[in-house]
Amino acid sequence: MTVAELQPPAELDAEPLAPAKPFVSLVVPAYNESAIVQRNLGVLCDYMKSLEHKYEWEIIVANDGSRDDTSALAREFAAGRENVFVIDHIVNFGLGQALKFAFNQCRGEYIVTVDMDLSYAPDHIEQLLDKLRETRAKIVIASPYLDGGSVQNVPALRRWLSVGANKFLSLTAHGRIKTLTGMVRAYDARFLRSLDFYSMGMEVNCEILYKAMVLRARIVEIPAVLRWHLPEESAPAPGKPARRSSMRIARYVLTLLVSGFLYRPILFFLVPGLSALLLFGWCGLWMLIDIIQARGLGNAWQLAPHVFVIGGLSLVTAIQLLSCGLISLQNKCYFEQMFHLGTSTYRMSRGNRK
Repeated sequence: MTVAELQPPAELDAEPLAPAKPFVSLVVPAYNESAIVQRNLGVLCDYMKSLEHKYEWEIIVANDGSRDDTSALAREFAAGRENVFVIDHIVNFGLGQALKFAFNQCRGEYIVTVDMDLSYAPDHIEQLLDKLRETRAKIVIASPYLDGGSVQNVPALRRWLSVGANKFLSLTAHGRIKTLTGMVRAYDARFLRSLDFYSMGMEVNCEILYKAMVLRARIVEIPAVLRWHLPEESAPAPGKPARRSSMRIARYVLTLLVSGFLYRPILFFLVPGLSALLLFGWCGLWMLIDIIQARGLGNAWQLAPHVFVIGGLSLVTAIQLLSCGLISLQNKCYFEQMFHLGTSTYRMSRGNRK
């Protein structure tokens, strides 16, 4: 045997290949954001470049039917950048459909969603991704209402609505999550694509969490700072129109009620049903007192017929509401079982195709 034959194969001497870095898709919905789109995309690109030692990345701008030149400005920014993409809805379908459209275009194994206005600073992105990998959660939420988080510069009405909305939704979700309406999150992309959500508007954020909870997915929150930019900080570029909020208060409140019903529908029947039952109890007590004092049912009726009428109506209402509550609870259980089964079947079919 020669010396050459004793030498190890050349490939054994080669340095081991560095493990591939995780790929992150950053999704940024946009609607009439011409005043800030190029500036804030520049901020996001610079920040993602600072993470290139840990992650490969792409940015997907989901233009949801903007009526200004948001799309043109975003495409101008993306020109010459191989990892920035712009996708367009011809008409404004709403946040839910914009996100769904964008998710289907993402190539990353992790997906992070952020607001175009950067009301959550870009450094939340690394925190979300690190927490997602550390805990192996399916969803990590940037939560200003978690201990350690804060809300800054938000107008009083909007802040009151946001705090009230999240407390209400947290109650309906059994208090497991503090911030349910926020969009700034990190997702396990494979898990996210297994969810079939149908919401058109802002309620999509609540629907995703609800369906993740149905599947008993791990959901984690991290403290975050929600900071609205002061007027001088968010001033548009020269010649650009001022940016306006697209949120409508009445629609927002309705969305919250629908989302709360989605989480725990029985509450919407149980609370008024019990209230009607208490009213019947109060009327029944007065009827009993009147019967004793008037020495007879007929005399009591003549003395205060309205008490009998209100008591009877409240009893019928209580029975109907509590019955509807039980039916809604039963339907919710059926839906959750069917959704769980459908998702499991979908995952199996995708696994078989691969």
